[in-house]
Parts: sequence; C-alpha cells; structure tokens
Amino acid sequence: MSITLALSNALSGLTASSRMAEVVASNTANAMTEGYARREVQLSSQMLGANGAGVAVTSINRAVNETVLQDRRLADASAENAGKRTDFYSQMEGWLGNPEKAGSLSTQLSDLEASFVEAASRPESESRLTAILEAAKSITTHLGDTSDNIQQARMDADQSIGSQVNLLNESLAQIDTLNSNILSLRASGNDASTLLDQRQVLVDQVSTIVPVRQIARDNDQISLVTTGGAFLLESNPVEIGFSAAGTITADMTQDSGALSGLTINGMDIATADDRLMGGGSLGALFSIRDELAPQAQTQVDAYARNLIERFSDPATDPTLSPGSPGLFTDAGGALDTANELGLGSRISINAIADPDQGGALWHLRDGLGATSAGSVGNSQILTSLADALTAQSSPSSGDFGVSKYSASSLAASLMSEFSSKRQSAEATESFATARHETLNEMALADGVDTDQELQTLLQVERMYAANAKVMQTVDTLINTLLEL
Repeated sequence: MSITLALSNALSGLTASSRMAEVVASNTANAMTEGYARREVQLSSQMLGANGAGVAVTSINRAVNETVLQDRRLADASAENAGKRTDFYSQMEGWLGNPEKAGSLSTQLSDLEASFVEAASRPESESRLTAILEAAKSITTHLGDTSDNIQQARMDADQSIGSQVNLLNESLAQIDTLNSNILSLRASGNDASTLLDQRQVLVDQVSTIVPVRQIARDNDQISLVTTGGAFLLESNPVEIGFSAAGTITADMTQDSGALSGLTINGMDIATADDRLMGGGSLGALFSIRDELAPQAQTQVDAYARNLIERFSDPATDPTLSPGSPGLFTDAGGALDTANELGLGSRISINAIADPDQGGALWHLRDGLGATSAGSVGNSQILTSLADALTAQSSPSSGDFGVSKYSASSLAASLMSEFSSKRQSAEATESFATARHETLNEMALADGVDTDQELQTLLQVERMYAANAKVMQTVDTLINTLLEL
C-alpha cells in the first residue's frame, strides 16, 4: 500500500468516525423527543482499482419497525375510542347519582315515598304537604338537569368533532407538504430524517382521530387510508367537511338534517363508528352525539313518562277527569305520548298544587280536580298517591323489557343499566390500553438506548484514534523521507 493510499484510507476513516459521533450525539440528545427515530450510519468500503480506498458513509437510516408502528397507531385509536365511551357512561352514571348518596334519583324517590306516608298520618299538616311538594320538585329538577346534561354532552361532542375535523385537515395538509419537502431533499442527496420524524408525529396524531394505515410509496412518499377504506392522502390530501351546530336539542338528529354529518371532497359519507371514519376518537364522538346520548335521553324520557302516568290515573285521584294531568305534568299539561322525546326536560309539578304557581297545597290532600278544600283529616288520596308510587307496572316506553317495576325499582334499573354499560366500556378500554402500552413498549425498544449509544461512542473514539494514529505514522514516514 502506498503512503498516499494509506493517508486516503485514514482520512476517510476519520470522516466516517466524525459522522458516526454526530449521529450518536443526535441520538442521545433526542432520546426523549417525540417521534424521533434512532439513526444508524451505513458504511461501505471504497475501492480504487483492485485496492481498498477507505470507507464511505453511504446513508443515515432511521431505525423504525413499521409493523409495530402501524399496530401501535391502531391501538392508539382504539384506546381513544374506548376512553370517550367510558367517559360518557361515567358521566351519565354520575348525573343519575349514586343510590347510596343523597341527591341521587333513588334517594329522592325514597324521600317522596316517605313524605307521602308521613302526610297520610297527619293530613292536616301543611309542613308535611310542603314536604311532598318539595320532594316531587326535586325529582323533576333532577330529571331536567339530567336531560340538560345529556344534550350538553351531545353539544360538546359536536364541538369536538368540529375541532378534530379542522385538526385532521391541517395535519393532512402538513403531511402532504412534508412529502414534497422530503422528495426535494432526497433528489438533492440530502438527509431527510428530521422531516421523516415530523411526518411520523403528524401521522400518529391523525391515527388517534381516525385509525389509518400508512402505505409506503417510492422516494419515501406515503399514502394514508383509514381502516374503513377511505383514502385520506393519495398524491393530494382530501378535504373533510363538517359544520358544528350552534345549539342542540333532543329532537335534533343527523337524519333530520338538523345536525351535520361528514363529507370527503364534498361527498357525504356515513359517520357510524363501524364505517369509513370510525374506530378512533372521531367515531366515538359521533356515537355519543348520535347514538349513546339519544339512547340515554330515551330512557330518561321513558322514566319521566312512567312517573307522569302513575299519578294521572283517575283511580288514584278520583277528582281527576280522564286525560287530565296529575301531580306530574308534561310542561304543565297532560302527557302527549306522540311527543315523548325530551320529556325528561319538560316534566314539572302541576301548578294547581304549587303555591309558587298560584296553586294550593290542599289539592295534594283533597284532589287535584277538587273545586274546594275538603276535610283536613281525609288521607285517602294521599294514601292512594303513595300506593301509586310503589305499584308494580310495566313502562309504556323505553328499553326496560316486559318486567313490572315500582317507581323506585325502575329508577334502580335505569341506574343499573348505565352502570353496566360503564363497566363494559371500562373493560374494553382496559384491553385497548393494555394493548397500546405493550405495543408502545415494543416501539420504544427500537428507539434510543443511551447505554448502547455510549458504547457505540467508545467504539467510535477507538476508530478515530486508530485512523489518527495511521495519519501520524504517515506524517512521520514523510518527514523521515524528506530528511534523507
């Protein structure tokens, strides 16, 4: 080997060592940076004729397990979806109340039942009649607040959908821009690893909203397609359309046109969680707005209807004429069975028995249809009202099956339903979270290991020292030759 060739080999070794040291430093500095993929230096030998001519850095590669990354993204979407469902059912359970705590629907019904019994024992007592009125009002307030909370949950979901659609469009546009920038850098022979990291973060962000699969194209370009089969990015990003509502009431639905669905490049698409854009947080939000919350409202309305019907029977209060409202009313009037939707927010106390609305308490004792006060010692109607509350009957609507319930047992069934749904959603969320954590650990295993990087740095130092020694030796040989 000639002196010139030895010098060239050593110089290429120093260059490679320097580049490797830079990569180790970058890996170590970005060990905690989101989306950063560990860099690896690829070396190859150089040949000059039949002789070795040193080493060359051929590329800087990102160490990414694409299979694990794809699966982790799907797990992220599933965990987001399950989490939002769990949150809704937990809220619903809280709105109805814990049966063992004051303020719950069950507790308020128990208070109403007790107030009827106490008033029947002393029907002349205005304070006991007042207790009935207050207990009944607390129930209507509770059902009204629950209905308002359900509609607010739909409103919050609708607003979140709007925010997520905007974020989705922005992310897709940024990914498309990065695709172009990466292509330009590759064409000019420059390293595009940093842009690839940024693109990975954006794809991760998209995948929590809508589960997507990344399809590799030539020249480090990518396409994105949802697990439901909708292409979000293929050469150009799609434009996803959605219009948030200003307010939402129980009667507003997507089918009626009152609430917005989704469009892709102007074309309407199904928004169900098992369709094109489902499976992530966006699908869960549509489920809450269009399925879960309306189903909850239906059950609350059915309970309100059952309560109204219990006290509007002339057999319970003989002073009532058929079709007249009883103690509980539909916005002050008789129950309109054709307009049950939203009844939970309209149920109210009959003004005839409410002094605050110009009524009189004695109507609770003597009958809502009575024209004048009767004997203060008559407890017959009060006893009938108490019996109506505990009577076993099948609900006229709602998903309660064919069983018969008292008002309290029906409330318990209502609360049990959402407790069961919350527990089921939590189980699904736990599985999705466990899967996400497992896959995330697998992805991190391919990331930066600072201990390994330090070991690599020691090897690089030895390589650098060896090449420097060669150059020092060559320098000594040249000086010796010059001194001859």
